[in-house]
Amino acid sequence: MKAHYELAVIGAGPAGLSAAATAAAHGVDTVLLDEQSGPGGQIYRNIEAMPAQRAEHLGDEYQRGAELVQRMHASSAQWIADAAVWALDGRAELGVIHQGQARLLRAGRVIIASGAQERPVPFPGWTLPGAMNAGAGQILMKQAGLVPADGVVLAGSGPLLLLLAWQYLRAGVAVQAMLDVQPLGNWLRAAPQLPKALLARHYLTKGLRYKRDLKAAGIPMLHGVQQLRAVGGDRVQTVEFLHRGRLQRIDTGLLLTHFGVIPQTHLSRAAGCRHRWDAAQQCWRPVTDPWGATDLVAISVAGDGAGIGGARTAEHAGRLAALDAACRLGRIDAAQRDRLGRQDLTWMKQELWIRPFLDALFRPPTVMLRHPSDTEVLCRCEEVTAGDVRRAVGAGHRSPNAVKFFTRCGMGPCQGRQCAESVAQLIASETGQAPGDVEPYRVRTPLKPITIAELANLQTS
Repeated sequence: MKAHYELAVIGAGPAGLSAAATAAAHGVDTVLLDEQSGPGGQIYRNIEAMPAQRAEHLGDEYQRGAELVQRMHASSAQWIADAAVWALDGRAELGVIHQGQARLLRAGRVIIASGAQERPVPFPGWTLPGAMNAGAGQILMKQAGLVPADGVVLAGSGPLLLLLAWQYLRAGVAVQAMLDVQPLGNWLRAAPQLPKALLARHYLTKGLRYKRDLKAAGIPMLHGVQQLRAVGGDRVQTVEFLHRGRLQRIDTGLLLTHFGVIPQTHLSRAAGCRHRWDAAQQCWRPVTDPWGATDLVAISVAGDGAGIGGARTAEHAGRLAALDAACRLGRIDAAQRDRLGRQDLTWMKQELWIRPFLDALFRPPTVMLRHPSDTEVLCRCEEVTAGDVRRAVGAGHRSPNAVKFFTRCGMGPCQGRQCAESVAQLIASETGQAPGDVEPYRVRTPLKPITIAELANLQTS
């Protein structure tokens, strides 16, 4: 790892892979950093070492990642695995931990391509062993070929849940039930968006095919589920829920939940980029132009980290951000950038036709986002409950940062990634504010855990 690069790309998912290969193709001295041991991000995790049969179970969209990885390796971009970025500022200085060594490196420009994370939504029993995010199930399947041996219940809302159920079906997993918590009113909210969504009908066709295969396999798919609860002693034993006014139970040792995804904004907020509240996607996102540029001269954001659009949209966004970086670094002029980026701008716009429909259809229930019971844990790291947050608000602490100081909520190893949204939604509910009016946690270095020994041996050149 050198001390200086013209361009540093953070994250080796579809946006980062596209950005690194494109920038390098235009003569930009580029480094691609990712904390995983191989490229691909979450969507294409372990793509280089994936056995053929498992790749087939995961479907065509997963296998698409192999071409992106090959293109990156064929370029002159330097790929550095196992590199965790623990600091980033608006001057494009990065703190990186690589092979146990902390160091600082500088770049002329930075493209943040850190992707998305699953939306954390607390519900009764969500901290029990045996209750996990659906993304964890995908990681185990992609990375190690591990799938549930004794059946699984999938619950929540969002396209990933449907995809995981279909992948499990192809892998021979007994999917006991799919519990869809999206309110029936979401269909009314989504209906006006359907004509535009039909312009991206390949997504709808794919989803309908997944549903057809699951139905043909006899997997129960229950819609309008309410009051989801995981029940057990030292682990999950039963899933309870209301369906059509009746309390129902399913005995299971594994519950995988998913409530949509939101942008990973820790890096962009640490750098000081301006963010705005996206009411449709119910999340904060950095303010960017069509090329991914932020209000900071040296920082761009590409892919789902700038707003949820999916893997193909992220590819286009990565190429556009790289072309803009090449322009700003003097490798191409603005006219070349515009000409080379014209198709990607068009394709990205077409890929996003489906988003308003999906955002409306799979919006999580407001009651789950904003009204957890007092006993529910919001911050797993510091074991802070919704009741603790309500008491802090009652004592006059009316912002997430004030509640953080009072309760330590958000001060654990995850640095608030798993509680920030839940705390903000609860404070909005308790104070009568709109979620977009509640200032999120301030993000400070270090963004990832770093030891005193690593800091003491920090390399700055």
